[in-house]
Amino acid sequence: MAVTVTEPAAQHIQKQISSRGKGIGIRLGVKTSGCSGMAYVLEFVDSTNDEDEVFQQYGVQVIVDKKSLSYLDGTQLDFKKEGLNEGFEFSNPNVAGECGCGESFSV
Repeated sequence: MAVTVTEPAAQHIQKQISSRGKGIGIRLGVKTSGCSGMAYVLEFVDSTNDEDEVFQQYGVQVIVDKKSLSYLDGTQLDFKKEGLNEGFEFSNPNVAGECGCGESFSV
């Protein structure tokens, strides 16, 4: 089981942690939400716990709890800039469908 990040995503994460002034990485998880059932959750992490899986790439750590990992296995986190828009993109092979607005997904 694995979650990966692209180099642009890692650079953005490092920049945000540096601006925050503390943290060991980001937590990627899922929560029940939206019209399709699940949504991604990203938050800063200052410490890990026993239920966490830690994936490190390009000098950043992505922490995923074991429950979320079953929905996120194989996911790649990327960071895209297009014109004035920028943000994370999730490439998740487990997704069976997405809502029209792109805010939630189903597996």
